[in-house]
Amino acid sequence: MSPVRTRGRGQRAFRVRMAIVVPVFPPATCLLKDSHLRLHTVFSHRLRSTTAAALGAVILTSGVAVPAHADDIDSLIATMEEVSHEASATSEQVKQLASEIEGGQDRIDGLRNRADEAQRRAEAALAAQQDHQQEVDGLAGAKYRGLMIDPVTNAIAAATPQNAIDRAAYLATLTRNTERAVDKLADATAEAGRSHTDASRMLAEAGFEQSQLENRHRELAEEQERLDVRVREIEEKVSSLDAETRAAWENKNNPLEPVIPAAGSGAVAAALGKLGSPYGWGAAGPGQFDCSGLMLWAYQQQGKTIPRTSQAQLAGGTPVSRAELQPGDIVGYFPGVTHVGMYIGNGQLVHASDYGIPVQVVSVDSMPWAGAVRY
Repeated sequence: MSPVRTRGRGQRAFRVRMAIVVPVFPPATCLLKDSHLRLHTVFSHRLRSTTAAALGAVILTSGVAVPAHADDIDSLIATMEEVSHEASATSEQVKQLASEIEGGQDRIDGLRNRADEAQRRAEAALAAQQDHQQEVDGLAGAKYRGLMIDPVTNAIAAATPQNAIDRAAYLATLTRNTERAVDKLADATAEAGRSHTDASRMLAEAGFEQSQLENRHRELAEEQERLDVRVREIEEKVSSLDAETRAAWENKNNPLEPVIPAAGSGAVAAALGKLGSPYGWGAAGPGQFDCSGLMLWAYQQQGKTIPRTSQAQLAGGTPVSRAELQPGDIVGYFPGVTHVGMYIGNGQLVHASDYGIPVQVVSVDSMPWAGAVRY
């Protein structure tokens, strides 16, 4: 997909060529041993280390300093915007993958816990089976010793009528006990078999899930190795942006002074409290933020957890239209929902847009609309 991003002056359209920007993850063995490891902490650090790299691609390979001519600045900012959007989109994809991997590890842990429980049930059923087998053997021994005889023989052999009644009652009790013991033995045997089968199946599923996760980690590591070569080449060029171009880059979205409603969402106040904070790839506060990270952090301050990625955030809430927007609603932008911001009222949005640009307030209509949700 090559989404088109439109920017201010002249409303020029620039096409984005998508690239793969994939951070490295820790070895699969580390992740799989600890289901509580939170991957976003790991890849946030890696992404921040490649922050300059994404934007450095906009500098010509000749290494010549950026000219200050207005047309050249416009062209450079447009290209930087393309690269930044491309990197942001890939960053969101990577975070989604990290979330899926973490979910896979949680499933593995759950399967192993269930397998352990099934194994405990199988052992308990086996112990019960042995107890019931002893009971059945004892009753069989009583019959073998002649204690269990038919009612006619019992009546003939009895010395008195009362003795015959007592012996008949005893024989009936032995018969019932034998039947119950045999039934319990059969149930215990069946339960032991079922539990053992369940344990084996869940362990097999856990093994398959783990192998899938290990494969995905290897793929990510290979991508990161290739990416690191490019990062080392372009990191040095990022600093070549002069002051005039940096200022134009920071103000490309026409930032506004926020008009804060008298009564608004607590998440809005939290997000606005981070105005001026720097952008960081994969960052979710408290010092740096990417677009979805700012949304996540703001809602966390209100004790509410929302999904981590821009796509998941827009998919997880209750959809609202442009006309229904209220402060605190999350608005998604661009095809594929590669960017999000928070509506603060009065047609304004607070967001973390691009590397090198602090958290700002802009018009809610400053970017291509993709939808909005309420949490």
